[in-house]
Amino acid sequence: MAGTRFDVLTIGNAIVDVIAPADEGFLQREGMSEGIMHLVDVERSAELYERLPETKQRISGGSAANTAAGVAALGGRAAFVGKVAEDELGDVFAQDLDRTGVHYNTSRLIHGAATARSLILLSPDGERTMNTYLGACHQLTEADIKEEDIAASTITYMEGFLWDPVEAKKAFVLAAHYAHKHEKAAAFTLSDPFCVDRFRNEFLDLIKSKTIDYVFANLSEIKSLYQTEELGEAVRAIAQDVELAAITMGSEGAMAVHNGEVTSVPAFPVEKVVDSTGAGDLFASGFLLGVARGQTLEEALKTGCLAASEIISHVGARPQLDLVELTRQHGLAG
Repeated sequence: MAGTRFDVLTIGNAIVDVIAPADEGFLQREGMSEGIMHLVDVERSAELYERLPETKQRISGGSAANTAAGVAALGGRAAFVGKVAEDELGDVFAQDLDRTGVHYNTSRLIHGAATARSLILLSPDGERTMNTYLGACHQLTEADIKEEDIAASTITYMEGFLWDPVEAKKAFVLAAHYAHKHEKAAAFTLSDPFCVDRFRNEFLDLIKSKTIDYVFANLSEIKSLYQTEELGEAVRAIAQDVELAAITMGSEGAMAVHNGEVTSVPAFPVEKVVDSTGAGDLFASGFLLGVARGQTLEEALKTGCLAASEIISHVGARPQLDLVELTRQHGLAG
């Protein structure tokens, strides 16, 4: 078994989040429905980008990238694999992720699609209206999966949002193969009920074939995967199919299912939920790091829930508090 350089390596969409304030008039002029995520082409994305105010923020994003940044914020050793282009926003993504302490060295896409970006317009009431161009991030291939990096990672974690392009699927399966070759774990998040509805049979095949060791889901996703309204039925099913499952339950906390046994913890109280974006990503950060560093499942669940509670108390998917100190205060530092 190879030694470890990273606690967690994540693979997924590399997206620059461009966050800017916008009033109702701007949304109406641009023909947008408030609170909706719109998929746009590169021309529309470029037009909107130019019209955004100078006060816009540009932050590295994407679900798996958020999880990697969360691992680093918790004091862990994190790496990320995801595709950006050789352009200005590609530079923004790489530099910002580097600032978070995440190792990132995926080769850039040249002479192809532009770097993916999600233009996030914040209304005065906190509602988020998104315009997303996926671009280069869907160009991930097997060539971007480095065996030496997978071998050096305790857990490799992949996001269901990228289970669409054929070449990216091949890359995920190769990453899992490398993980197992070097006696490391492969993890997968179902990402969204829409992803599950589209790829249910493929996700089940990934799990039942033991390509994936750990599965992450929320209540809607796990029920959709097994096509049941009964959580108990879904839990019993996934207990038979996978080594370890982590299931988030919103304000009810989270559970882990391992060897047929269920461990549950409550959510940490939050005075006001400001923005739930990134909650699942940061839960995964805490849980993955806890497992990678030998915490009990109860401790790992608590670490995940604590990280999620911090992220939903403010706008954005990057922590504003010192997560290392926060976990120390709760007796969870490892």
